[in-house]
Amino acid sequence: MHGYGPTPQQQTTSRPSPATLTTVRVILVTVTVLSCGLLGWVAMLRLAIVTRRPRDWVLLVVVMVLNAGLFAFILGTPDDPDEMSDASVLLMLLWIVALLAGVITYYLYVEIRHYSSLRSLGPPAPYTATATAHPTPLPYQQHPAQQHHQQPQPNPYTVQTPPPTPTPAPQRLDQVRAELDELSDYLRKENREGEGR
Repeated sequence: MHGYGPTPQQQTTSRPSPATLTTVRVILVTVTVLSCGLLGWVAMLRLAIVTRRPRDWVLLVVVMVLNAGLFAFILGTPDDPDEMSDASVLLMLLWIVALLAGVITYYLYVEIRHYSSLRSLGPPAPYTATATAHPTPLPYQQHPAQQHHQQPQPNPYTVQTPPPTPTPAPQRLDQVRAELDELSDYLRKENREGEGR
């Protein structure tokens, strides 16, 4: 048997329900916002696992580096807000807002697009006669004219047994007649012996 590729239904992975997807998205966005962007890598990790694209893995690393930089910057600032300069406060706010906006926007856009493209693939449409004038046959389908001209190939590994020789019908009929004649003679003889007594 030839190994053909999987059908489109087999290629599409199982999709979670829309309610599950919405719940996961709300949780990840909430976690990102409440952590001021420091846990934005969680949403990016989920996105990289779902799409499995190299670009999303690279962006996950970029977000993790930005999160580590933001965390180090926050630790390096003085505890007293009065001692912080306006420039460092503005830089930190811009960093947080840019990280939040970038991660949330990219995550939601790519994941929604990914699942909507999977949904649009769906099961294959039923065949209609107007789809193609001359559909190309599959490898295992052959045109009847091709089948008519092909000769069956002998299998070299099968043991050739001679076909049974049929007994000619006239000889068999003669044998049955002879047996019936013998039987009738025997019955007549039995009948005569019975009458003689």
